[in-house]
Amino acid sequence: MLNRRYLRIKVFQSLYGYWQGEEASIAKLEKELRSGIERTHDLYLSLLLVFGELRHIADLRMDDRRKKHLPTAGDLNPSRRFVDNPIIRLIAESRRLQAECDKRRISWVGHHELFTGMHKAIEESPEFQQYMADPAPTFSKDRAFAAWLLEDRIANEEHVQDVFEGRSIHWMEDMDLAASLVKRTIEQQRENASGDELLNDLSIDLKEETEFVTMLFRKSIELGPEHEALIAAKASNWDADRIAYSDMILMKMALTEVRLFEQIPVKVTLNEYIEIAKAYSTPKSKNFINGVLDKIFIEMKADGRILKVGRGLLES
Repeated sequence: MLNRRYLRIKVFQSLYGYWQGEEASIAKLEKELRSGIERTHDLYLSLLLVFGELRHIADLRMDDRRKKHLPTAGDLNPSRRFVDNPIIRLIAESRRLQAECDKRRISWVGHHELFTGMHKAIEESPEFQQYMADPAPTFSKDRAFAAWLLEDRIANEEHVQDVFEGRSIHWMEDMDLAASLVKRTIEQQRENASGDELLNDLSIDLKEETEFVTMLFRKSIELGPEHEALIAAKASNWDADRIAYSDMILMKMALTEVRLFEQIPVKVTLNEYIEIAKAYSTPKSKNFINGVLDKIFIEMKADGRILKVGRGLLES
């Protein structure tokens, strides 16, 4: 369910802690790394469930307004654009999502008041009112509204965050990642998609992800001294202790990955670690990492330390 970049980031964070000398064993850090994947998966599911909770509250409030002593025309014939938003509806009605949440015992039972308050605040927002009043609705606008709802009103909702904080002390470090995964799920949707297509990520076995991060974490430590020496030799005019700490870790990981994972193209590995460096290192890191790794990759290809399986993988 998590794409490889997010898994690399989690390994990077664990290695940073390990090489910074935190008082934790490799086994403990590795256990926390695996737990982090599980937590992010659960947060992802929990955030998706919020859409259904808000849709349910919207339906209940429309029913209550119809039953008023003196209902208005708007009460009797309300706009259903929110509850009929195709992405919100697909998420809310997804049997696959519900089955996965039941299996992992994830629910929002007991939080009716939380979502009632959230829905009232959403209804009062100018973004909601503009969406509901738009005379020219389109699927793109529906998708954009669902993305706004996630980013502005769900992931940043203080009371939702309080619930997550009560479940785990690590919720903050996983929240942004989980929210970005939900956003990706929303942005990937196309008009007339089915509920099964909407949540294809749920079918992916977490075992594959766990094996990837475990091997990358262990081998990056094991091969660390060898790779640090290679980096120092190719980093012209830079002593190893003058290279940015995060850059050194990212390059060690990249060198481990190209040697270890035969199915991942060299260029993919290089590009992924350059992208991670943009977010986690210095402004100059991108060019520095690219230059150093490119030199080492050429050398490793020549002496056979990089072996890729599949036509074109070595050069692609």
